[in-house]
Amino acid sequence: MSKTANVRPKRAVRRPDANDGRAAAPIDLGVLPNLVGYMLRRAQLAVFQDFWRVYEAYDIRPAQYAVLIVIDRNPGLRQSQVSAALNIKRANLVALLDSLEQRGLAKRVPVATDRRSYALHLTEDGAALLKKLGELSAAHEQRVSATIGESGRKELLRLLHGVVQAVGSSAPDDDES
Repeated sequence: MSKTANVRPKRAVRRPDANDGRAAAPIDLGVLPNLVGYMLRRAQLAVFQDFWRVYEAYDIRPAQYAVLIVIDRNPGLRQSQVSAALNIKRANLVALLDSLEQRGLAKRVPVATDRRSYALHLTEDGAALLKKLGELSAAHEQRVSATIGESGRKELLRLLHGVVQAVGSSAPDDDES
């Protein structure tokens, strides 16, 4: 069994001092900084905070951006296909598409061979917005990756793809969050 150092975050989480409101001793996070899932979640939150700051003016969330990209790259996909591809619960995707449709960014077109299904397409406004967002995305990606460099970024993506492949990424059931 190999020994692993107890890695602590560079900035310790500090608990407020109940007496004077100043920061007190750091909070011991125990094994959390050594757990892949915990650190993935912390990294995701850090990246999403930057995403929200960049895209705030366009009122776009990460899931909406992903849906716009998939629709743009695959016009005519059905809702169920987008749901499965992005691992978004069907009910959540419906609400997300309602929002994009109300904003005039995407549209549902009935599928001639299946009256229960809709093909998804971007509108002209959606395509124009996605072009602007793509430019912002490149800067966002560069900023997020700057601390680990291009080779570190490629290695991180390789490792993350490996985790997804090994652990799985099946579409969530409607009862899951």
